[in-house]
Amino acid sequence: MMVQRIYLLLLLVHLPLFFFCGFPAILSLSDAEDPATKTMEDFSGYPIHEPHFPNSVSSMSVDIHSLQKQIDELSTFSDTPAPSVTRILYSEKDVLARRYVKNLMRLSGLSVREDFVGNIFGLWEGYEPELAPVSTGSHIDAIPYSGKYDGVVGVLGAIEAINVLKRFGFKPRRSLEVIMFTSEEPTRFGISCLGSRLLAGDEALVKSLDRTVDNQNVTFFHAARSADYANDQEELSSVFLKEGSYSAFVELHIEQGPILEEEGISIGIVTAIAAPASIKVDFEGNGGHAGAVLMPNRNDAGLAAAELALAVEKHALESGSIDTVGTVGILNLHPGAINSIPSKSHLEIDTRDIDEYRRNIVIEKIHQSALNISQKRGVKLLDFKIVNQDPPALSEKSIVKAMESASQELNLTHKKMISRAYHDSLFMARISPMGMIFIPCYKGYSHKPEEFASIEDITNGVKVLALTLAKLSLH
Repeated sequence: MMVQRIYLLLLLVHLPLFFFCGFPAILSLSDAEDPATKTMEDFSGYPIHEPHFPNSVSSMSVDIHSLQKQIDELSTFSDTPAPSVTRILYSEKDVLARRYVKNLMRLSGLSVREDFVGNIFGLWEGYEPELAPVSTGSHIDAIPYSGKYDGVVGVLGAIEAINVLKRFGFKPRRSLEVIMFTSEEPTRFGISCLGSRLLAGDEALVKSLDRTVDNQNVTFFHAARSADYANDQEELSSVFLKEGSYSAFVELHIEQGPILEEEGISIGIVTAIAAPASIKVDFEGNGGHAGAVLMPNRNDAGLAAAELALAVEKHALESGSIDTVGTVGILNLHPGAINSIPSKSHLEIDTRDIDEYRRNIVIEKIHQSALNISQKRGVKLLDFKIVNQDPPALSEKSIVKAMESASQELNLTHKKMISRAYHDSLFMARISPMGMIFIPCYKGYSHKPEEFASIEDITNGVKVLALTLAKLSLH
């Protein structure tokens, strides 16, 4: 009898290890076949799993027709015609798309709630609801004339992953929660990952939103109120989550790059997310008539902007690392007439790296170049503003292990990789251990109408996500 008790205690102590390393074996045993499981259930007072699981995780089924239909239907909530998708924060189409997602969550049996910035949560309560939940999700907003898979796969795919586990007969120990994040894209107010930044407790962001306007001079709070969200800073502060609110966060996403497709690999397991920084620069010159002002006498703000754009490229290339990138995504000239020398110019610069120190050196060099160009060309450097300068994020090793194990058990090829695009996971990492799953996308296309991921690749991602969530829920 004493030996049996010692055996039982050892089994309970090492149970999490079994969940990570032998999930199929555990699921293959029914109550009748596994007396040890029944003993543990009697001892603990909780079910280890629902009875009569299938023999193998390969029998997990994704409803591919419904999932593809949902992706297609969601893409119709757009301000531009198909095949492009444009869905801007708090717009009419954004509000309709949010209703669509909330309805899908309810149809899947999830308890739905929203916070004051519009993050949407769908909860599947576990049998130990007092434990910190495992969360998953992404975003559904879309930059102008983009595609229908960026972010969407991680929201609709997460809901389907819950459905997969329910069809499989799984019962979560930790609750599982699907999150649709507000405004991952910076399109309307120039702030990326707005919802996840606020969840992570960005107090400076809350204060700045009081002064933030879009390109139509509509204030953030006016836009939010129009969609029945936050009225003031105090309500936004209620969005903050404490560190440890979730035991884990896992995001499913298209790669937005060509590596997985080119190498014929099904699953990318993200180990780190590059550190992004955004910069806004304004030059002011004298302007004048394009014919009347001679070349030696010009103080051309447009050429100052052009020279700085080339300097961004130069400094990124000089970093010595392939992981350093710099992009001038916006360059505006005033007054914008063919026969007028630009008197003002505005640039918005994106630079990122997985090494924060190296990225910051590039920012310093760009700033110094802006000062030098200003002096050399006789134009004023009106503004050099670092909008955000975020640190990189590393995936939690235990989550990486769970994703690897899930891929192996599903017989899917996989590789570890870095995300050079940033995602809501970057900010969720501040309050929770984090991991990301990538699936291939056609030619690496993203943020354009040609963006595409096959339903087969999406299905693989959903299965890996479902199995990873199950492992993390039981751990």
